[in-house]
Amino acid sequence: MVKIYTKTGDHGETGLFDGSRVAKNDPRVETYGDVDELNALLGVVLGFIRDDEEICNCLLTVQR
Repeated sequence: MVKIYTKTGDHGETGLFDGSRVAKNDPRVETYGDVDELNALLGVVLGFIRDDEEICNCLLTVQR
């Protein structure tokens, strides 16, 4: 695993895509994590149900 050092310290904050800094427990950060986890789980489900085209198409739409 590649280690990334920003030399800015942690202080309980993280950076958002727009460059702003927010607390790690900010609802946006938690939501990004939840959406990422859901997307990964949908990918796993898609791997198991490739034979059902209708459901696959629905899940792919949700993933996008």
